[in-house]
Formats: sequence, C-alpha cells, structure tokens
Amino acid sequence: MTVPDVWQKSSYSGGGQGDACVEVARRPARISVRDSKVPDRGVLTFPGPAFAAFIDALKKN
Repeated sequence: MTVPDVWQKSSYSGGGQGDACVEVARRPARISVRDSKVPDRGVLTFPGPAFAAFIDALKKN
C-alpha cells in the first residue's frame, strides 16, 4: 500500500491565493518539492540531509 504525500506550503506564500510558492512533502529518506501553481507538472526530490543543508544555508543569508 502506498501512502499519499502530505504537501505543505511555506508560511511565506505571498498574498492572493497563497499559491506563489513551492510545497514540500517529507518522505522517509528524502524531501520532495513542487510548484504550488502547477503541482502535476513535476516534482524534484532531494536526500533529506542535502535539503536540510540547503535550508540552513538560506537561513544564514
């Protein structure tokens, strides 16, 4: 049985419909990212530690 992804939007989604952002889904060993405006277009997937390092680097800038 496959468990569906639970997608979360950023709290910085912008005004209007709140769709000017990306969404992330946590999976056991990776993080998936998609465009909230066109969620069926495609998904980028990253190893959890690499995504965490990316977020940490963003917070420092």
